[in-house]
Amino acid sequence: MLDHVIKGATVVDGTGAPGYTADVGVRDGRIVAIGTVTEASRTSEDASGLVLAPGFVDPHTHYDAQLFWDPYATPSLNHGVTTVAGGNCGFTLAPLNPARPEDADYTRRMMSKVEGMSLVALEEGAPWNWHSFGDYLDALEGRIAVNAGFMVGHCALRRYVMGADAVGGQPTGEQLEQMLTLFHEAMDAGAWGLSTTQSSTHSDGDGRPVASRHAKPAELLALSRAVGEHEGTQIEAIVAGCLDQFSDHEIDLFVEMSAAAGRPLNWNVLTIDAAVPERVPRQLVASERARKAGGRVVALTMPILTPMNMSLGTFCALNLIPGWGPILALPVPERIARLRDPSVRAEMLARANSKEAGVFRRLANFGRYVIGDTYSPANDGLTGQVVKDIAARRRQEPFECLVEICAHDDLRTVLWPMPTDNDTDSWSLRAETWQHPDVMLGGSDAGAHLDRMCGAPYTTRFLGDCLRGRKLTTLEAAVKMLTDDPARLFGLRERGRVAEGFHADLVLFDPERIDAGKATLVHDLPGESPRLDSKAIGITAVWVNGVESIRGDVVTGAVPGKVLRSGRDTQTVSTR
Repeated sequence: MLDHVIKGATVVDGTGAPGYTADVGVRDGRIVAIGTVTEASRTSEDASGLVLAPGFVDPHTHYDAQLFWDPYATPSLNHGVTTVAGGNCGFTLAPLNPARPEDADYTRRMMSKVEGMSLVALEEGAPWNWHSFGDYLDALEGRIAVNAGFMVGHCALRRYVMGADAVGGQPTGEQLEQMLTLFHEAMDAGAWGLSTTQSSTHSDGDGRPVASRHAKPAELLALSRAVGEHEGTQIEAIVAGCLDQFSDHEIDLFVEMSAAAGRPLNWNVLTIDAAVPERVPRQLVASERARKAGGRVVALTMPILTPMNMSLGTFCALNLIPGWGPILALPVPERIARLRDPSVRAEMLARANSKEAGVFRRLANFGRYVIGDTYSPANDGLTGQVVKDIAARRRQEPFECLVEICAHDDLRTVLWPMPTDNDTDSWSLRAETWQHPDVMLGGSDAGAHLDRMCGAPYTTRFLGDCLRGRKLTTLEAAVKMLTDDPARLFGLRERGRVAEGFHADLVLFDPERIDAGKATLVHDLPGESPRLDSKAIGITAVWVNGVESIRGDVVTGAVPGKVLRSGRDTQTVSTR
């Protein structure tokens, strides 16, 4: 007897093939029948007029901590994501050296700073009862609703072996060997591979460059070679040029790391903007050179424009503009005084519009900001207004006007920058870039920057845009980009397609309604900390390993997800 039958759905199977009408039968977590299914089943449902697709695979998340207090990985699961890749950007919660209990606090403060996670939630929401990477994976086993695989973070490896010297120091030969031994142990336990960062935007809780930023190429290549000694593994890496355009050195590094491992390396995120036409060709030079050298470098890019919630009072992308961080780190009264100084503002604007600001130049047009929540009587009625309109009425420069609004709220004012790349040419360039064999959709950062952005709904918003909006690609191609493409990059065994014998990770949705709701601030983290959430629209149900986990945008309470371990649940995707 079957466990469940979905009858009469339009099956879009993830391969890119045209959709077709069929019944799909599920038993013991697997898809066992496709076509006209007549075998008896415990439950069934009529899916006429609905689309049945494979569960979506999000290749870049930071759910490492959130899964402990939210095993459903909301809102990703709501939006049809059944498999997430975590442990990215060099940051993981394990391993932790048992001889230094204080390392857990260091890690929490680092994650709070660099990935925008609530420190209270990190302290109260996770058990922190692990030491090895295997211990960490075991702590999640059997209690999550999504499938999750994790890279092992370079920063944690360095911290475990080198302690405080990991920031600023270089490992001795013995320490490098210890790091490699620790890394091999993590891989044997099921880590998907190595993640690392050398990005100038990544600082720890003390404001110092995170540990992996101090690693020299020899260390990175030694770890990369170690990746290649294990089945079903990957590399994920971030460098400063990911935010704008790679330097020759960064391209060399990516090519050498991937070739040394004989494994794909993915990076995040390729920003596509017709106003900067040279960026995409430059960034894809790394991919072209990697293929010639026996490697593969894959760029992740988002198919939607993710709204970002900012303020001058909390750490956000504005802090990453060159020269802005020290000013925005001052105590609020002193910060306001500095921001009100015309000469300071002039210097800040000059730095924000300079070439060194890279992709953050997009944030410097303050006339395009929309005022969100306000907190003082002086700002009554400004919510929803555009700064350039307010500035025109007040006869002020836009940045001066914005600063005065924020100052009245003690810098608590919520700011929403309108995207500068929402034009027809940029969308045409995106559609063209998506066709490149080394470009893949993803980069949601779900689980991070919780009160600043909400990238998790990219799946449903993209599908809605393909079906009823810009229609930049077909439904079948869009589903393939969200399912089979990332599943194949990661070598996921029997996932990413609606096919007999595959795991029953499935999403059923209404093509007339599929979309994502507006991002809204909720206070549902441990300690009532805030995060942005977005409702899924048009999702009928989501199954993970054959078990219904979402019905009508509501979690069922089931936790059928698996911790996906390299080798057992992934197969090698060789570049050679």
